[in-house]
Amino acid sequence: MTFSRRRAFALAASAALAACQRKLTTTAKAGPIDARRLDAGFPDLARRALPGVFALGVMNLATTATWYWNTDRGFPLAGAAALPIAVAAMAQVEQRKLALTEPVAFNALDLSPPPSLIGRDWPTPPDRRATRIPAQSLITLALREGDNTAIDVLMHRIGGPGAVSGFLDQKGVTGLRVDRYAREIGVEMFGMPTFRPEWKDPAAFAAARDLVPVPARQSAMDQLILDPRDTSTVPAALGFLALLASGQLVSAASLARLIGWMQDAPPGRFAAGLPQGVRVARAMGETPEDLGFTAATAELAIATFPGGRRYALAGFLAGSTTTEAARSALFADAARLAAAAIG
Repeated sequence: MTFSRRRAFALAASAALAACQRKLTTTAKAGPIDARRLDAGFPDLARRALPGVFALGVMNLATTATWYWNTDRGFPLAGAAALPIAVAAMAQVEQRKLALTEPVAFNALDLSPPPSLIGRDWPTPPDRRATRIPAQSLITLALREGDNTAIDVLMHRIGGPGAVSGFLDQKGVTGLRVDRYAREIGVEMFGMPTFRPEWKDPAAFAAARDLVPVPARQSAMDQLILDPRDTSTVPAALGFLALLASGQLVSAASLARLIGWMQDAPPGRFAAGLPQGVRVARAMGETPEDLGFTAATAELAIATFPGGRRYALAGFLAGSTTTEAARSALFADAARLAAAAIG
Protein backbone atom coordinates (compact mmCIF):
# COMPACT_ATOMS: atom_id res chain seq x y z
CA MET A 1 0.00 0.00 0.00
CA THR A 2 0.99 3.62 -0.37
CA PHE A 3 1.44 4.89 3.17
CA SER A 4 3.09 8.20 4.07
CA ARG A 5 5.17 7.65 7.18
CA ARG A 6 7.36 10.76 6.88
CA ARG A 7 5.84 12.61 9.82
CA ALA A 8 5.56 9.55 12.02
CA PHE A 9 9.13 8.37 11.57
CA ALA A 10 11.21 11.52 11.14
CA LEU A 11 11.63 11.80 14.89
CA ALA A 12 12.39 8.11 15.19
CA ALA A 13 15.17 8.32 12.62
CA SER A 14 16.81 11.32 14.27
CA ALA A 15 16.66 9.62 17.66
CA ALA A 16 18.26 6.48 16.29
CA LEU A 17 21.13 8.46 14.77
CA ALA A 18 21.73 10.35 18.01
CA ALA A 19 21.74 7.13 20.02
CA CYS A 20 24.40 5.60 17.80
CA GLN A 21 26.70 8.53 18.60
CA ARG A 22 26.14 8.50 22.38
CA LYS A 23 28.23 6.82 25.05
CA LEU A 24 26.95 5.92 28.49
CA THR A 25 28.12 8.04 31.40
CA THR A 26 29.92 6.20 34.18
CA THR A 27 27.85 6.20 37.35
CA ALA A 28 29.28 8.28 40.21
CA LYS A 29 28.44 7.53 43.81
CA ALA A 30 26.69 10.05 46.02
CA GLY A 31 25.65 10.49 49.60
CA PRO A 32 22.61 8.81 51.11
CA ILE A 33 19.08 9.75 50.13
CA ASP A 34 17.56 12.15 52.66
CA ALA A 35 14.63 9.95 53.62
CA ARG A 36 13.46 12.36 56.29
CA ARG A 37 13.02 15.10 53.74
CA LEU A 38 11.07 12.79 51.49
CA ASP A 39 8.98 11.47 54.38
CA ALA A 40 8.14 15.03 55.38
CA GLY A 41 7.42 16.39 51.90
CA PHE A 42 5.61 13.60 50.09
CA PRO A 43 2.42 13.44 52.19
CA ASP A 44 1.42 16.89 50.90
CA LEU A 45 1.77 15.60 47.34
CA ALA A 46 -0.26 12.51 48.18
CA ARG A 47 -3.02 14.71 49.63
CA ARG A 48 -3.03 16.85 46.48
CA ALA A 49 -3.65 13.69 44.45
CA LEU A 50 -6.76 12.67 46.39
CA PRO A 51 -9.06 10.94 45.69
CA GLY A 52 -6.39 9.45 43.45
CA VAL A 53 -3.51 7.40 44.85
CA PHE A 54 0.00 8.73 44.19
CA ALA A 55 3.17 6.67 44.53
CA LEU A 56 6.84 7.51 44.14
CA GLY A 57 10.13 5.66 44.33
CA VAL A 58 13.73 6.90 44.17
CA MET A 59 16.89 4.80 43.88
CA ASN A 60 20.57 5.73 43.74
CA LEU A 61 21.75 3.45 40.94
CA ALA A 62 25.32 3.39 42.26
CA THR A 63 24.49 2.30 45.80
CA THR A 64 20.92 0.95 45.36
CA ALA A 65 19.85 3.12 48.31
CA THR A 66 16.10 3.52 47.90
CA TRP A 67 13.07 5.40 49.18
CA TYR A 68 9.46 4.39 48.48
CA TRP A 69 5.94 5.59 49.12
CA ASN A 70 2.89 3.36 48.53
CA THR A 71 4.72 0.07 48.02
CA ASP A 72 1.99 -2.42 48.83
CA ARG A 73 -0.02 -2.34 45.59
CA GLY A 74 0.41 -2.56 41.85
CA PHE A 75 -0.32 0.42 39.62
CA PRO A 76 -1.28 0.28 35.92
CA LEU A 77 1.74 0.81 33.68
CA ALA A 78 -0.29 2.42 30.88
CA GLY A 79 2.06 3.46 28.06
CA ALA A 80 5.13 3.01 30.26
CA ALA A 81 4.82 -0.69 29.40
CA ALA A 82 6.64 0.29 26.21
CA LEU A 83 9.93 0.15 28.12
CA PRO A 84 9.92 -3.51 29.22
CA ILE A 85 8.59 -4.43 25.77
CA ALA A 86 11.41 -2.49 24.08
CA VAL A 87 13.99 -4.08 26.38
CA ALA A 88 12.68 -7.55 25.54
CA ALA A 89 12.90 -6.66 21.84
CA MET A 90 16.51 -5.50 22.17
CA ALA A 91 17.34 -8.76 23.92
CA GLN A 92 16.00 -10.60 20.86
CA VAL A 93 18.14 -8.39 18.64
CA GLU A 94 21.17 -9.54 20.60
CA GLN A 95 20.05 -13.17 20.18
CA ARG A 96 19.68 -12.60 16.42
CA LYS A 97 15.98 -13.40 16.60
CA LEU A 98 15.19 -9.88 15.39
CA ALA A 99 17.07 -7.24 13.41
CA LEU A 100 16.59 -3.53 13.97
CA THR A 101 16.40 -3.11 10.21
CA GLU A 102 13.80 -5.86 9.76
CA PRO A 103 10.64 -4.52 8.08
CA VAL A 104 7.79 -5.73 10.28
CA ALA A 105 4.58 -6.27 8.31
CA PHE A 106 1.09 -5.47 9.58
CA ASN A 107 -2.25 -4.16 8.33
CA ALA A 108 -5.28 -2.18 9.48
CA LEU A 109 -6.50 -5.06 11.62
CA ASP A 110 -3.35 -4.59 13.73
CA LEU A 111 -4.03 -0.94 14.53
CA SER A 112 -4.54 -0.01 18.18
CA PRO A 113 -6.40 2.79 19.99
CA PRO A 114 -4.97 6.31 20.13
CA PRO A 115 -2.45 7.68 20.77
CA SER A 116 -0.76 6.41 17.64
CA LEU A 117 1.09 8.33 14.96
CA ILE A 118 0.82 5.21 12.82
CA GLY A 119 -2.95 5.19 13.19
CA ARG A 120 -3.18 8.92 12.56
CA ASP A 121 -1.32 8.58 9.25
CA TRP A 122 -3.18 5.45 8.14
CA PRO A 123 -5.63 6.06 5.27
CA THR A 124 -9.21 6.95 6.15
CA PRO A 125 -11.30 4.87 5.80
CA PRO A 126 -8.70 2.26 6.77
CA ASP A 127 -7.94 -0.38 4.17
CA ARG A 128 -6.38 -3.74 4.95
CA ARG A 129 -3.39 -3.70 2.64
CA ALA A 130 -0.19 -4.38 4.53
CA THR A 131 2.62 -1.98 5.28
CA ARG A 132 6.08 -2.60 6.73
CA ILE A 133 7.95 -0.56 9.31
CA PRO A 134 11.52 -1.29 10.51
CA ALA A 135 11.68 -2.74 14.00
CA GLN A 136 13.87 0.15 15.14
CA SER A 137 11.20 2.65 14.14
CA LEU A 138 8.61 0.67 16.06
CA ILE A 139 10.80 0.77 19.17
CA THR A 140 11.49 4.48 18.92
CA LEU A 141 7.84 5.32 18.26
CA ALA A 142 6.85 3.21 21.25
CA LEU A 143 9.35 4.86 23.58
CA ARG A 144 9.24 8.41 22.25
CA GLU A 145 5.57 8.81 21.46
CA GLY A 146 3.80 6.08 23.42
CA ASP A 147 2.41 4.91 20.08
CA ASN A 148 0.01 2.09 20.95
CA THR A 149 0.10 0.54 17.47
CA ALA A 150 3.91 0.50 17.50
CA ILE A 151 3.88 -1.05 20.99
CA ASP A 152 1.47 -3.79 19.94
CA VAL A 153 3.02 -4.60 16.57
CA LEU A 154 6.46 -4.79 18.19
CA MET A 155 5.22 -7.02 21.00
CA HIS A 156 3.43 -9.31 18.54
CA ARG A 157 6.62 -9.64 16.50
CA ILE A 158 8.67 -10.77 19.50
CA GLY A 159 6.09 -13.32 20.65
CA GLY A 160 3.37 -11.40 22.47
CA PRO A 161 2.86 -10.66 26.16
CA GLY A 162 3.93 -14.19 27.05
CA ALA A 163 7.36 -13.63 25.53
CA VAL A 164 7.81 -10.36 27.41
CA SER A 165 6.69 -12.01 30.67
CA GLY A 166 9.04 -14.92 30.05
CA PHE A 167 11.95 -12.53 29.49
CA LEU A 168 11.20 -10.63 32.70
CA ASP A 169 10.87 -13.87 34.69
CA GLN A 170 14.15 -15.16 33.31
CA LYS A 171 15.89 -11.97 34.39
CA GLY A 172 14.43 -12.09 37.87
CA VAL A 173 12.03 -9.17 37.48
CA THR A 174 9.06 -9.77 39.76
CA GLY A 175 6.14 -7.48 40.49
CA LEU A 176 6.13 -5.89 37.02
CA ARG A 177 3.64 -7.47 34.62
CA VAL A 178 2.91 -7.23 30.90
CA ASP A 179 -0.19 -9.32 30.22
CA ARG A 180 -2.19 -7.76 27.36
CA TYR A 181 -1.89 -5.76 24.18
CA ALA A 182 -2.68 -2.05 24.33
CA ARG A 183 -5.55 -2.69 21.89
CA GLU A 184 -7.13 -4.93 24.53
CA ILE A 185 -6.57 -2.61 27.48
CA GLY A 186 -7.71 0.44 25.52
CA VAL A 187 -11.23 -0.88 24.98
CA GLU A 188 -11.65 -2.99 28.09
CA MET A 189 -11.02 0.02 30.31
CA PHE A 190 -14.18 1.66 28.91
CA GLY A 191 -16.33 -1.45 28.61
CA MET A 192 -16.11 -1.32 24.80
CA PRO A 193 -16.18 -4.24 22.36
CA THR A 194 -13.11 -5.43 20.44
CA PHE A 195 -11.16 -2.57 18.84
CA ARG A 196 -12.03 -1.76 15.23
CA PRO A 197 -9.73 -0.04 12.72
CA GLU A 198 -12.44 2.58 12.12
CA TRP A 199 -11.75 3.84 15.65
CA LYS A 200 -8.12 4.68 14.91
CA ASP A 201 -8.61 8.46 15.18
CA PRO A 202 -9.23 10.08 18.61
CA ALA A 203 -12.60 11.55 17.62
CA ALA A 204 -13.91 8.25 16.22
CA PHE A 205 -12.65 6.35 19.25
CA ALA A 206 -14.27 8.84 21.64
CA ALA A 207 -17.57 8.60 19.75
CA ALA A 208 -17.55 4.80 20.04
CA ARG A 209 -16.60 5.02 23.72
CA ASP A 210 -19.46 7.41 24.44
CA LEU A 211 -21.96 4.80 23.20
CA VAL A 212 -21.17 2.80 26.34
CA PRO A 213 -23.46 3.85 29.20
CA VAL A 214 -21.80 6.11 31.76
CA PRO A 215 -22.12 3.68 34.70
CA ALA A 216 -20.50 0.90 32.67
CA ARG A 217 -17.62 3.15 31.60
CA GLN A 218 -16.90 4.31 35.13
CA SER A 219 -17.09 0.74 36.40
CA ALA A 220 -14.65 -0.42 33.73
CA MET A 221 -12.17 2.33 34.61
CA ASP A 222 -12.46 1.44 38.30
CA GLN A 223 -11.80 -2.19 37.41
CA LEU A 224 -8.64 -1.25 35.50
CA ILE A 225 -7.23 0.28 38.68
CA LEU A 226 -7.95 -2.91 40.64
CA ASP A 227 -6.83 -5.35 37.94
CA PRO A 228 -3.43 -6.91 38.78
CA ARG A 229 -2.61 -7.35 35.09
CA ASP A 230 -0.28 -4.92 33.32
CA THR A 231 0.82 -3.31 36.57
CA SER A 232 3.95 -2.70 38.61
CA THR A 233 4.65 -2.04 42.24
CA VAL A 234 6.99 0.84 42.97
CA PRO A 235 9.80 -1.45 44.22
CA ALA A 236 9.45 -3.65 41.13
CA ALA A 237 9.68 -0.66 38.80
CA LEU A 238 12.85 0.58 40.51
CA GLY A 239 14.30 -2.91 40.53
CA PHE A 240 13.65 -3.23 36.80
CA LEU A 241 15.32 0.14 36.13
CA ALA A 242 18.29 -0.86 38.29
CA LEU A 243 18.78 -4.11 36.38
CA LEU A 244 18.49 -2.23 33.10
CA ALA A 245 20.96 0.50 34.09
CA SER A 246 23.49 -2.03 35.37
CA GLY A 247 23.52 -3.95 32.08
CA GLN A 248 21.87 -7.09 33.45
CA LEU A 249 18.96 -7.05 31.00
CA VAL A 250 20.73 -6.15 27.76
CA SER A 251 24.27 -5.41 26.63
CA ALA A 252 25.96 -2.03 27.09
CA ALA A 253 25.46 -1.25 23.39
CA SER A 254 21.74 -2.01 23.54
CA LEU A 255 21.42 -0.06 26.78
CA ALA A 256 23.07 2.95 25.15
CA ARG A 257 20.56 2.82 22.31
CA LEU A 258 17.60 2.58 24.67
CA ILE A 259 18.85 5.40 26.89
CA GLY A 260 19.45 7.53 23.82
CA TRP A 261 15.98 6.96 22.42
CA MET A 262 14.39 7.80 25.77
CA GLN A 263 16.54 10.88 26.36
CA ASP A 264 15.68 12.23 22.93
CA ALA A 265 11.95 11.88 23.56
CA PRO A 266 9.84 14.94 24.42
CA PRO A 267 10.36 15.82 28.10
CA GLY A 268 8.35 13.82 30.57
CA ARG A 269 6.57 15.04 33.68
CA PHE A 270 9.55 14.43 35.97
CA ALA A 271 11.88 16.56 33.85
CA ALA A 272 10.04 19.79 34.67
CA GLY A 273 10.96 19.42 38.34
CA LEU A 274 14.62 18.43 37.97
CA PRO A 275 17.54 20.87 37.97
CA GLN A 276 18.94 22.22 34.75
CA GLY A 277 21.57 19.94 33.28
CA VAL A 278 19.94 16.70 34.40
CA ARG A 279 19.39 14.32 31.48
CA VAL A 280 16.24 12.24 31.76
CA ALA A 281 15.60 8.98 29.92
CA ARG A 282 11.93 8.25 30.40
CA ALA A 283 9.05 6.01 29.43
CA MET A 284 5.62 7.35 30.30
CA GLY A 285 1.97 6.82 29.67
CA GLU A 286 -1.49 7.89 30.64
CA THR A 287 -4.94 6.49 30.00
CA PRO A 288 -7.42 8.82 28.25
CA GLU A 289 -9.51 11.08 30.47
CA ASP A 290 -13.23 10.30 30.54
CA LEU A 291 -16.00 11.55 32.79
CA GLY A 292 -13.47 13.80 34.53
CA PHE A 293 -11.50 10.69 35.52
CA THR A 294 -8.01 9.52 34.53
CA ALA A 295 -7.52 5.92 35.57
CA ALA A 296 -3.73 5.75 35.32
CA THR A 297 -0.64 7.91 34.84
CA ALA A 298 2.86 6.43 35.00
CA GLU A 299 6.47 7.41 34.39
CA LEU A 300 9.67 5.39 34.68
CA ALA A 301 12.91 7.34 34.38
CA ILE A 302 16.67 7.21 34.71
CA ALA A 303 17.98 10.68 35.59
CA THR A 304 21.67 11.44 35.06
CA PHE A 305 22.89 14.39 37.12
CA PRO A 306 25.99 16.48 36.34
CA GLY A 307 29.05 14.52 37.35
CA GLY A 308 27.51 11.20 36.33
CA ARG A 309 25.29 10.44 39.32
CA ARG A 310 22.33 8.36 38.18
CA TYR A 311 19.00 7.84 39.89
CA ALA A 312 15.94 5.81 39.01
CA LEU A 313 12.55 7.44 39.48
CA ALA A 314 9.19 5.69 39.33
CA GLY A 315 5.90 7.54 39.69
CA PHE A 316 2.33 6.26 39.49
CA LEU A 317 -1.03 7.98 39.88
CA ALA A 318 -4.25 5.96 39.88
CA GLY A 319 -7.82 7.22 39.90
CA SER A 320 -7.14 10.91 39.35
CA THR A 321 -9.92 13.50 39.09
CA THR A 322 -7.55 16.44 38.55
CA THR A 323 -6.68 18.18 35.29
CA GLU A 324 -3.82 17.21 33.00
CA ALA A 325 -1.92 20.31 34.13
CA ALA A 326 -2.40 19.38 37.78
CA ARG A 327 -1.19 15.82 37.16
CA SER A 328 1.90 17.10 35.39
CA ALA A 329 2.60 19.53 38.23
CA LEU A 330 2.27 16.70 40.74
CA PHE A 331 4.94 14.62 39.01
CA ALA A 332 7.19 17.66 38.55
CA ASP A 333 6.91 18.56 42.23
CA ALA A 334 7.66 14.97 43.20
CA ALA A 335 10.83 15.10 41.08
CA ARG A 336 11.73 18.44 42.65
CA LEU A 337 11.36 16.94 46.11
CA ALA A 338 13.46 13.93 45.12
CA ALA A 339 16.21 16.18 43.70
CA ALA A 340 16.31 18.16 46.93
CA ALA A 341 16.61 14.93 48.92
CA ILE A 342 19.55 13.58 46.94
CA GLY A 343 21.51 16.83 46.90
